[in-house]
Amino acid sequence: MPLIPEEPQIHESAQGPRATPATGRTAPTPRPVPGPRPAAPSRPGRPGPLRPTPPVQRTARDTAAKPGPSGPAAPAAPQIQLIPASAEGALDAAEEAVDLLLDSGRAPGDVLVITTGEQHPWAAHELSFGETSYWAQHDAGDDVFYADATVAARAASRPVVVVAVNGEAEAPAVSALSLAHARATALLIVCGDPQRINSVLGAGV
Repeated sequence: MPLIPEEPQIHESAQGPRATPATGRTAPTPRPVPGPRPAAPSRPGRPGPLRPTPPVQRTARDTAAKPGPSGPAAPAAPQIQLIPASAEGALDAAEEAVDLLLDSGRAPGDVLVITTGEQHPWAAHELSFGETSYWAQHDAGDDVFYADATVAARAASRPVVVVAVNGEAEAPAVSALSLAHARATALLIVCGDPQRINSVLGAGV
């Protein structure tokens, strides 16, 4: 129901004396020029009309001092390192890279190794006990995890991802490098032929 504005109440002192019922009306007296009328008190439950407060005008300095909220920061791209190696020697180069990482203080659970060709012997051995046991070790995150490019999409992100480009097929290499770049949060190490890797990444590494 719309609110009906109340009429302002005039105090008796501004109207002059009133006549009582017993004596009749008194002679009208000149009214003084009234000053500004006080605001009428609001009745409980029925507030009087409110006048909106005019908006504060901001100067150019105020606007510049208070920039609007920025969007979420984009995740930082991992650092990329290339270790030259042939397709036959890429897996050995990846093993040496992992050893150096562990020797430098990296925790084993920080490292994910992806192969584009033949599986790493550890992965082949663990998969012989079944995929459930294999992926349980990945979920535990206690050790270096080795995955083939065909199943690496299931692996979670880790600070360091090492890619051994040990296969001749181009498609697995492209898939593995794209996936590794997305999974690595700090460092991406690629072991393989530099010219081939650069052509896959589309830029010099």
